[in-house]
Amino acid sequence: MSLDGRVALVTGGSRGIGAATCMALAREGADVVVSYVRDGAAARQTAEAVKQLGRRSLVCQADVGEERDLDRMFDAVLGVFDQLDILVHSAGTLSRRSNLADTPVVEVRRVWETNVLGALLVTQRALPILRARKRADIVMISSIASAALSPTWGPYNMAKAALEAMAATLAKEERAHGIHVNVVAPGLVKTDMGREMMQSRGVEDLGALDATSPFGHVCTPEEVADVVTFLVSDAARYVTNQRIGVDGGLF
Repeated sequence: MSLDGRVALVTGGSRGIGAATCMALAREGADVVVSYVRDGAAARQTAEAVKQLGRRSLVCQADVGEERDLDRMFDAVLGVFDQLDILVHSAGTLSRRSNLADTPVVEVRRVWETNVLGALLVTQRALPILRARKRADIVMISSIASAALSPTWGPYNMAKAALEAMAATLAKEERAHGIHVNVVAPGLVKTDMGREMMQSRGVEDLGALDATSPFGHVCTPEEVADVVTFLVSDAARYVTNQRIGVDGGLF
């Protein structure tokens, strides 16, 4: 699955699935742009690990919902690499638990700003650059939430469903430009977001769920990252407009 000569931008790349994806892509030969919002130390640590694998890396602070941040980030990407081949949108945020009947509209807007509008804005910035490549890839990190539609997670469920609709539309629109667009939809993953989600249900240690999880363990970020890496590799050169669940077969 060699990615030699390709440049990848990973939003939300400082930790969790994003950081694991940065590492997986670098192992296969890609240079990596690590985009983050708040945790600069973690982003720099990920970038340094990419360099230790012999690949080039760039750290960019950018709120995907802020157009000025995106302008600055893409200027930096082109200034250093002069190309972009892969966009992985991993940035995301949870909604606060509440029945939809009691959910303020401001909460829906907050979640959509990152999970939907942010994905759209960063994709719009990337498309002209991706179209210039013979082969380019976009992978949206969604969630089991779009299929499970569990109660009290309404804004998050809605946002992930919209993200998948966006990806399916893009896949059809951009195929003529050689751009593959796919979705990876994990279940519960051993990340900070996964822990936050389960803490709201009274579970403090995700390891306690290993015995009752598919294949005897809660999914790891690396297991999700491996699927992303496959999708952007030559092994998936005829694959687009697909949603791959990484949930142990739950949905």
